[in-house]
Amino acid sequence: MTRSNNLYLIIGALIVVVAGLSFYLYREETKPEGVSISIGENGVKVEGQ
Repeated sequence: MTRSNNLYLIIGALIVVVAGLSFYLYREETKPEGVSISIGENGVKVEGQ
């Protein structure tokens, strides 16, 4: 009984890791190119790519 539970746990953990990595890579690939300017409560923030 515990061997099958451990197998399900390992498979679930692998699925979570693959989903997280996929989301991270998608976000990295869809970042806009160039300069990003944001104005907030802490002032002006300029980020260059």
